[in-house]
Amino acid sequence: MNNIYNEATRVQMPALVHLERLGYNYFGKITEDMAGTVYEPDTNILIDIFKQQFEQLNPEHKGEAEQILKSIIQELDNDDLGKSFYHRLSSTSPVKLIDFDDFTKNAYHCTAEFTCKNGQDEFRPDITLFVNGLPLVFIEVKKPNNHGGMLAESGRMNRKRFPNKKFRRFINITQLMIFSNNMEYDAEGGIVPIQGAFYCTAAKQSAPFNCFREENPMNDDIAPYIKEYPYKAIDTEIEKKILKDFNNQVIHTSPEYQTNLNVNTPTNRIITSMCSPERLLFILKYGIAYVNMEREVDGKIETINQKHIMRYQQMFAAFAIRDKLAEGIKSGVVWHTQGSGKTALSYYLSYILSDYFARNNKVAKFYFIVDRLDLLEQASQEFEARGLVVKTANSRAELMEQFRNNQAQEGNSGQQEITVVNIQRFAEDKEKVNLPSYATNLQRIFIIDEAHRGYNPKGSFLANLFDADENSIKIALTGTPLLAAERESWKVFGNYLHTYYYDIRQKAERP
Repeated sequence: MNNIYNEATRVQMPALVHLERLGYNYFGKITEDMAGTVYEPDTNILIDIFKQQFEQLNPEHKGEAEQILKSIIQELDNDDLGKSFYHRLSSTSPVKLIDFDDFTKNAYHCTAEFTCKNGQDEFRPDITLFVNGLPLVFIEVKKPNNHGGMLAESGRMNRKRFPNKKFRRFINITQLMIFSNNMEYDAEGGIVPIQGAFYCTAAKQSAPFNCFREENPMNDDIAPYIKEYPYKAIDTEIEKKILKDFNNQVIHTSPEYQTNLNVNTPTNRIITSMCSPERLLFILKYGIAYVNMEREVDGKIETINQKHIMRYQQMFAAFAIRDKLAEGIKSGVVWHTQGSGKTALSYYLSYILSDYFARNNKVAKFYFIVDRLDLLEQASQEFEARGLVVKTANSRAELMEQFRNNQAQEGNSGQQEITVVNIQRFAEDKEKVNLPSYATNLQRIFIIDEAHRGYNPKGSFLANLFDADENSIKIALTGTPLLAAERESWKVFGNYLHTYYYDIRQKAERP
């Protein structure tokens, strides 16, 4: 009897049933003889579902689904880590592939053992998730205590699948990859966990496996999002079909299978956290960044092209900031430990908050404030590498001209813009800042980097800048907040919007 318990029965089948609870419809087993009719074999797109959803989401483009599908197939062949496809996926104009405003308008499906094949080369993800027929997520599972832990799975992805050009279309269309051996995180004496549930996005050669820790401020036994999610009841007929399709009917009543259906197993937990429809659409819309930069290596210029996915602490900070803004709070501190990617968070926020204020009929304009020239150069390079248009101000007159400009975008590219300001350049400037008094729908957002450095809240150019627009949003980023009584960061900029300080988290949090 023990022989029947493997990764399929312990992790894969319970995860597939759990996806049904999240609102995914089990598509059924997909076999190679369905190629060209049920699915498009070069991309594994579900043909009929894609066409039906396209026409529902784009009624004014009726009859164009076939051509759009052909265009997607072509651009997925690009050696660009799927960048051109991602821009199509995340865009809502001229056509949309996903309704990001109303997740109920999309179709969600799942299946298992769906082969990705090109000629003689193939791999078979344990679980594939579809949004409107597009295979955007796959999940690989192993049984607990598998040989080599998840390091073995990381090696397989990074050495065999990512570099294989025959898998390019399948890797380019996949936005999120999850790997789990259904164990709690365990570094086994090291620093980096090698057991647990991890995630990444596409890479040309190597992608880091990221942990995911669901927000749980009170350290409850089960994190609130996992505990309170409105799960659907398991449809016993669909459950039986899943088990039958993969020859696992015998496990249906076993205690081990029933235990692994628990919503709080490591695998089911990360699936809820990242693949519940609301969360998944957020990640697809805002959580992907393409990073293109040049650096000098041994006297030679090397071009780096990477695809990044939002870290969990960045996602929860974005949620918290959005919630606080909705409550009318305009200022506060984000305390994230050093190395957590605060510049990347600022990049993501430029899109998240632009859309947030657009829904309130306001146009957001972003300023990133640093206090050293080297930080200005570093931040500017990081923003530009991610595709933002960066403005800098070398004089008070130049900054004031930008500050008075009521356009969120000064250029003609249509790309997202951000102004990076080195506040030390204006340290001695005490002159009051005056702005036009007429009403505008412009929302200025100041993101202050390294806020623990001691920005003077009184009598400074920065204070005058803030005072000139009392409706501006001020988000202070820090890794090590000031603790001196008079200059605590939260007293200068407001209460904490979000904290993340692993291992001493409860000490870090402030009411």
